[in-house]
Amino acid sequence: MERYHRPVLLQEVLEGLEIKRGGIYFDGTVGGGGHSSAILAFDESVRLIGTDKDGDAIEEAEKRLAPYKGRYSLFRTDYKNFDTVLKEEGVEALDGFLLDFGISSHQIDDETRGFAYRKKQAPLDMRMDKRTALTAEEVVGTYSEERLFRIFREYGEENFALPIARKIVSVRAKHPIRTAGELEEIVEEAIPPKFRSAACARKVFQAIRIEVNGELDGLYECVTGLTRRLKVGGRACILTFHSLEDRIVKQAFRDLSAGCTCPKNFPVCVCGKKQEIEVLTKKPLTASEEELAENSRSKSAKLRIARKIAE
Repeated sequence: MERYHRPVLLQEVLEGLEIKRGGIYFDGTVGGGGHSSAILAFDESVRLIGTDKDGDAIEEAEKRLAPYKGRYSLFRTDYKNFDTVLKEEGVEALDGFLLDFGISSHQIDDETRGFAYRKKQAPLDMRMDKRTALTAEEVVGTYSEERLFRIFREYGEENFALPIARKIVSVRAKHPIRTAGELEEIVEEAIPPKFRSAACARKVFQAIRIEVNGELDGLYECVTGLTRRLKVGGRACILTFHSLEDRIVKQAFRDLSAGCTCPKNFPVCVCGKKQEIEVLTKKPLTASEEELAENSRSKSAKLRIARKIAE
């Protein structure tokens, strides 16, 4: 199970959640259950609700959480459906929640999933939820040059987005692009030799994965909505792994922590806006040297924590 998902910044997350006896916690991206099991292990009175789109993740989490049977509920769904899940569980307010946006080690290492460009024969799939229709092969094979350029530029922050998009369109006119190795080779050929590296396809694969899974769609609204479901004093912990996610989370926290927006020369507040949270991390927490040595995939992780201070 550790191979499936080694929880990143585990101690920092537990401290950030400030787990309470009898508390109800939501793990929106349960993965293999690493963070969830640690939350449940804190006290026998703690209850946990978890979601994940990946059926393999739910299956592994069920095994890992078996010792805590009766104190947790898992749902195979997008964490953005938290309203429906909490309603089904009869939960109005939470003591804390965790969102861990990292792709799991198992998903990267499983050659059938197509997430990693180093898995040369992997099919271009990249779906976190195998029940959905859109695959990476469809994105690469059917999106227009302009649309490919946009997602490579916006979701991958790729400097060579245009030549890569053009190269893909040119190659697919001759034959379908079906494997991770084929796509990596096309990306490499589209980048000027002096800018090539062993990881030059990383940003393109990230961009396609984000597109396939709609990872940024409704993210701001979800972070805001979940935070508002916290009890006063409840904690929000969010782990991001690239700048696009982190930017959205940072903005959501900034907006929730802002008070009155009326002009300073107004004698009284007319906007009615109140500060809802206190951001506890002026700068996001990152992995320690010790954790980096043990788990290189924690390198890009950033943890932001906030505390609910008002309804």
